[in-house]
Amino acid sequence: MAFTPKAGCPMCGIVATASHAAPNSPRSPSFPAGSTQPEVLWRDDNFTCYREKANPVSSRGHVVIVFNLHVPSLYTLSSSDLPLLATVKSLAIQLLTSITNPASPAQMPVSATFSTPLQVDHSTFRIGFVTPPFKDNKIPVTDHLHAHAYIAPADLAGWWRGIAYSSVAWYAIDDLVAEIREETSNNRVRSGNTNRPGRSKRPIEMVPDAGARAGTADGREITDAGIAVTDPESGELLNPTSPQSLSPDSLAPQSQIPVLQLQT
Repeated sequence: MAFTPKAGCPMCGIVATASHAAPNSPRSPSFPAGSTQPEVLWRDDNFTCYREKANPVSSRGHVVIVFNLHVPSLYTLSSSDLPLLATVKSLAIQLLTSITNPASPAQMPVSATFSTPLQVDHSTFRIGFVTPPFKDNKIPVTDHLHAHAYIAPADLAGWWRGIAYSSVAWYAIDDLVAEIREETSNNRVRSGNTNRPGRSKRPIEMVPDAGARAGTADGREITDAGIAVTDPESGELLNPTSPQSLSPDSLAPQSQIPVLQLQT
């Protein structure tokens, strides 16, 4: 499925403006004092992240993570996009951390996992999506998928706008990932107290693509095509249109043992 840019879409405009930057790189643009132009913080093949300066919901920091493709809805995503959602979360944590500690900005992520945990309290980080029919009336884009990441509390939202960031309309990314994993596996994992200080990571959270692949008992791959732009060097791409199956011959133990010929 193609997700081509849409004329007049503000998010597509931001993505196009940042497209000249080198991929997988942080941005450090200079803006005049009082500027409300989107401050692009990061761009790669899948996302463009900018700091919301015109209408932030939090005085401590508000970042918008835009999908580069014009994906119309959250419900377009499938289980094969779980690694993409893991990247959204890791980007959000890194960017909010760099806002919290501007003197020592966090290293930008190149993957969704980290070898060492960040020594930062993430209990005030909120990462997720505003779900329809609700919308952020200051960023009223409903047909180009984007995630919000901010540092609580949402002290600049006001009561009406705050509904979009309340439990009525807010879909936390941890809950979304857990919901998808329940649909594709027996991992009944809820986000629970993800913001509790001192909470240790569950082992499954260290595997971004857990639950992303689907198959049948006879070995056929039935994983849906994801929307991510995958690095060809990271591994073989799945092709859901022509699922691979294991033949009975390949499953036979004798077929894997070479024939030895003895000479007398």
